[in-house]
Formats: sequence, structure tokens, C-alpha cells
Amino acid sequence: MRLGVLDIGSNTVHLLLVDAHPGARPIPFGSHKRPLQLVAFLDEAGAISEQGQRELIDFITEAAEFARTNDAEDLLAFATSAIRESANGPQVLERVRIETGIVLTELSGADEAASTFLAVRRWYGWGSGTILNLDIGGGSFELAMGADEHPELAVSVPLGAGRLTWDHLDADPPTAKSVKTARKYIRQVLAEPIAAFAELGTPTIVAGTSKSFRSLARITGAAPRAAGPYVKRELLLHDLTLWANRLAAMTADDRADLPGVSDVRAKQLLAAALVAEAAMMGLGVDSLQICPWALREGLILRRFDHLQSA
Repeated sequence: MRLGVLDIGSNTVHLLLVDAHPGARPIPFGSHKRPLQLVAFLDEAGAISEQGQRELIDFITEAAEFARTNDAEDLLAFATSAIRESANGPQVLERVRIETGIVLTELSGADEAASTFLAVRRWYGWGSGTILNLDIGGGSFELAMGADEHPELAVSVPLGAGRLTWDHLDADPPTAKSVKTARKYIRQVLAEPIAAFAELGTPTIVAGTSKSFRSLARITGAAPRAAGPYVKRELLLHDLTLWANRLAAMTADDRADLPGVSDVRAKQLLAAALVAEAAMMGLGVDSLQICPWALREGLILRRFDHLQSA
């Protein structure tokens, strides 16, 4: 079965086509994506502007045609924090439905964390014990932990790399004062979640998902993407702290020259580093493993689990 997954994120809008069936791992067939930072289209009231809506609808129209042309039998379409937290999110979702015929499911932060956790659990298997997963998106930061396929605790906080950059680190390069202010804000937002996760004990595996974590691991020495998904990749707190200080002194253009860093994410990489560093320090994590599966794979797995039980 060929399944399409349409992901309306904060940094990119992405359609992924996979071939899979219940009980099998999803194999990517093709993709169609566009860098579209919806946070950049928010007006003073926090609503997505007309231009942002138009670009979103244009892409969804293209994606739907791409899915039809490539014989997708089913389409999962979802939106995350960029639309969820915008002032006119419900109106945007309705306009998308009317103009494209695509119904976008709005995932809550807890849904994001839990679906991503499922993907991580399936990747590492039951032998991995208790998993703590961290996921840095463009608009939010998700944390989830548990010993089963459903996390015991799943939390989402407004510490996405894009959002944090726009709100606190917009100068290029950022000022030392803005970096200090951002660090303080991150610690304040994470204080309550970190305390809650500390009560769950020590995980067997700590994983990091998302392109932000992959980029951070890559610049600290992890294997490139070309090495394949089965190569073990780690992010060490010691290296991350060193690179967070380096990134703070670099321009976005300089960061884009680093291995594994795209132009789209270069400006946000410092924010991602600061969030990752604060979370790892607060949770007492010295290193984490980079998991190649994340939210999209989690939603695919849930879909096939549903088909199998129907």
C-alpha cells in the first residue's frame, strides 16, 4: 500500500510517500517539500497572513496532485504548532479544506510527543527498556518518556527553534545579551517539565529526533546522512556546550557552511542548540542517540496499526 503523509510544520511543508503494509517497516517512495516558515507570516496579532495562507494552499494543491500522480492510496494530512498556536488556526484549516479538499488534522502538542515516541519505540524495540525522547521542532519542543508504546508522560512546550529565534535571537549574529536572555527564558519554561520527568526515574535510552538534533550531532562529529540510517549517531553534552558558544558568535551564513546544516535551518541552529543543552543539563543527560524515525513515521505506524486491527 502506498501512503502519503502531508506534514505542515513550522519550518517546512512536506509530503512523504511510503510503501508499507501492516507489520512491515515503511519504505520511502518519494517526497515533495518546500521551505515555508509559517512563523514568518504571523502578523502582530499572531495570525497567519494572507500571503502565508496563499503559499500554504498552493503547496497543498501541489502535494495532493503529487500524491495522485504517484498512486497514493491513502493520505494522512496533519498540522502542528505553526497552525495550532496561530490566532486564526481554525479559519486557516477551514480555508484549506474548502480550496483544496484536504482536511488537515490539528495535532496537539501531546499528540505530537506521543506519536513521535511510538516511532522511537518501534525503532529501538522492546529491548531498549525505558525511553526518554526529545524532539525540537520549529514551533515547539516535545518530551516523552515511558517503558511501553504509549509514553507515561508526554509534554510540549513553546521552545521551537524557529519561534525562539524570532522572539529572542533575531539579530545576525545575536547579541550576547539576547543569548543570555534566551538561555534564562528556556530554563524557566523547562523547569516544570524537567521536575516532572525527574520523578519517572532514569531512562535506559535517551533519544533525540528531528532535523535540529541531526544537524547538531553532525556538526559535533556524527556520521553524515549518506552513511545511512543504521549508523549509530550520538550527541554529547560536552560537545554541544562547546558548539552552542561557537554558534552564538557565528552569522547564519557561517552556520550554513557547516556540515549537515541547510540554509533554511542555519539561522535557527543556535536556538536549537540552546534548547537541547538546557534540556540535557536539566535532565542529567550526558549523551543522547539520534533516532532516524520521528513524527511522520509514528503517524504512519499508527495508521497501519489501525488497519491491522480493523
